[in-house]
Amino acid sequence: MCACACKGFSSAPAPRQPVRGSSVESGATGRALGLGTGSQNEWHGNDVQVRQRRRPRRAVAAGCRKPSLSSPLVSPLPSRFLGRSAPWRDSALRAPGEDATVATSCVQASAFLSLPPDPDFQPELSGAGSRLAVVKFTMRGCGPCLRIAPAFSSMSNKYPQAVFLEVDVHQCQGTAATNNISATPTFLFFRNKVRIDQYQGADAVGLEEKIKQHLENDPGSNEDTDIPKGYMDLMPFINKAGCECLNESDEHGFDNCLRKDMTFLESDCDEQLLITVAFNQPVKLYSMKFQGPDNGQGPKYVKIFINLPRSMDFEEAERSEPTQALELTEDDIKEDGIVPLRYVKFQNVNSVTIFVQSNQGEEETTRISYFTFIGTPVQATNMNDFKRVSLFK
Repeated sequence: MCACACKGFSSAPAPRQPVRGSSVESGATGRALGLGTGSQNEWHGNDVQVRQRRRPRRAVAAGCRKPSLSSPLVSPLPSRFLGRSAPWRDSALRAPGEDATVATSCVQASAFLSLPPDPDFQPELSGAGSRLAVVKFTMRGCGPCLRIAPAFSSMSNKYPQAVFLEVDVHQCQGTAATNNISATPTFLFFRNKVRIDQYQGADAVGLEEKIKQHLENDPGSNEDTDIPKGYMDLMPFINKAGCECLNESDEHGFDNCLRKDMTFLESDCDEQLLITVAFNQPVKLYSMKFQGPDNGQGPKYVKIFINLPRSMDFEEAERSEPTQALELTEDDIKEDGIVPLRYVKFQNVNSVTIFVQSNQGEEETTRISYFTFIGTPVQATNMNDFKRVSLFK
């Protein structure tokens, strides 16, 4: 209950203070109107009842407590200021006989789900699987939350390949505390129940850019079914701005091997490639996919280095001891092939450098159709390890 707007609204009626010298004080009004003492008391009682009925409306206008659903109320605020997550208010503000679909049409017009209870959060997050889940943490009465609400609703329809959820920090205090929400609106991004990024503020353009960034190369419905349980495709964690490829062809550059399509990465002067891949957060690597053609141009001998302080050249890559050396077979580079890594050596990886020394058929150039890593972020969160703590009173 807020202390500002509700102050002075007590349950007992305030004593009526007549104006000194007025006809009300002397009782002259009742006699002038031909009313006896009983009629005057009845008039006074009705006036008190009217004033009592007005008090809940004032409290509702301040957003302090639920109104009674027994009597219809006129909305104290323009409809654009009414939050979606208050069905009791929608029904209370609806005129008698008004069709319920009018009051709930804004809910049906958007594709995101509003989650009032805490227990609903984890099942919805699990249901998203490897799809991007965008969770908006909001608070009733928050101006920035209201400003960005139409844009968030529009994005939920514009990007159906992602899952959009809305969480009220007052109604879901445990979820807000677990995710360390300190301000609203805050947007968290999840994949496979793992928090991968966040965005704060009511800038719709910035939020949409962040969503586009994470949807790029989204595994989505094409997720590989051969990825072991508990691990995920780490493509969304690759920081393309920090990636580099030496000896790449001008026509078939590095970006091509990060997409599952007909394009490919090809070496230029000879068969060797030196690729540096940066991640936007530390990860644990379990295995990788290294797909190539079956015409002899697929990679064969490969050296893998991790967390190098600086870029290396080909000579340095030739003579340096790798974190792991691989000899790929033709089966390894097929579409369904998975190349295991020594998991204990790849526990806290910020960057990977891949040196392709040769290809399967000793061809002049090497081609890589697609590659990605399989593993988990280091900061993967097990929600069962948290206790519920109320941050919002």
